[in-house]
Amino acid sequence: MFKATVYVTVKQNVLDPQGVAVQGALHSMGFNEVGKVRIGKYMELEVDATNRAEAEERVRQMCEKLLANTVVEDYRFELEG
Repeated sequence: MFKATVYVTVKQNVLDPQGVAVQGALHSMGFNEVGKVRIGKYMELEVDATNRAEAEERVRQMCEKLLANTVVEDYRFELEG
């Protein structure tokens, strides 16, 4: 059994309206030292695979097919186990 931690973020060249809204809210609360804010997703998955290479490939497929919209999002993952 492997544990995959997946991070999905908006690509750097794509506008992140949630990030802009959070940045504005932080500034209005007096946190003017905050620069650019990017919002993303964090997921933990348990993957039943026979070896690390298989687990990595399956998680990569999950990210490409469902967990990330690769047109506007980047993803990365870490694998434990």
